[in-house]
Amino acid sequence: MADHANSFLLVTVLSLATILLIFGMKYFSGARQALLRFAGEEAYRDLAEKSAAAQAASAATLAALQAELTEVKTRLTAIQTVLQQVG
Repeated sequence: MADHANSFLLVTVLSLATILLIFGMKYFSGARQALLRFAGEEAYRDLAEKSAAAQAASAATLAALQAELTEVKTRLTAIQTVLQQVG
């Protein structure tokens, strides 16, 4: 009879250990997924910030180019006027 009690105790302990191990792995997996998701979101946020900075720099460069083009057009108009007066 005592032999059966030890076997029952062993099976019970192993069953509980298995259940705890399964829930522990499930919790660890969920925590790991949350960390990876957070890291992915952080990388996306950094990419969005870099993209916004690049877009602002591009807009500033475009404005400078437009100002230069306006200046070139003004000079070209002045040269045309001088050539028309001479010719």
